[in-house]
Amino acid sequence: MNMESYKVGERLDSFNYQQVQDDVQAILEKGSSVLLDMTACHYVSSTGLRVLLYSKKMAAAKGLKICLSGISDEVKDVMDVTGFSNFFDYA
Repeated sequence: MNMESYKVGERLDSFNYQQVQDDVQAILEKGSSVLLDMTACHYVSSTGLRVLLYSKKMAAAKGLKICLSGISDEVKDVMDVTGFSNFFDYA
């Protein structure tokens, strides 16, 4: 299975969610799974969480995966509290 890496910026929120969603969808459209490099990301809003979940659903519909890497403690805490941690594979 092909996997393409995508770097998320310092924040994933209402200011940049559309660009991230469009970029991830473009990778999925090419038939590649996505490794989201979240090393630089230290804040994910509810909008950002929605993008992650939407991306995962889009990937699953195509038989592809979304994997997360480089999760900061701040983002991990948000994902743990919301239960999102259970939905994703980690690299």
